[in-house]
Amino acid sequence: MMETLRALAEPNRFQIVELLRKGSRPVGDLVDRLGLRQPQVSKHLRVLSDAGLVEVRVDAQRRIYTLRPAPLQELQEWVERYRQLWEGNFQRLDALLGQMKTQEKKRGRRKRQGDHR
Repeated sequence: MMETLRALAEPNRFQIVELLRKGSRPVGDLVDRLGLRQPQVSKHLRVLSDAGLVEVRVDAQRRIYTLRPAPLQELQEWVERYRQLWEGNFQRLDALLGQMKTQEKKRGRRKRQGDHR
């Protein structure tokens, strides 16, 4: 998973993954969309491939890259553990805010009752 995070930390590689999320693409298309030179894109694709995030197939003279979901699934499972932690914190905060609102309403009623006496 750390290799996946390191690979995605670089903005151009992250953008490549985002482009491949929409479907397989040849290197030339990635070059055009990123505005980088072909050797730069190829280096980024090599890092993504080494991290297991993409796979390549050869179609005549073209190399077509496809996103591999397994490393992203592993990353999603890791993030999910933290989402559950935060969700628990938010539920406790929501309960506390509810208690505070209830107490504030009670104070407001007592104050209004005191004004009418």
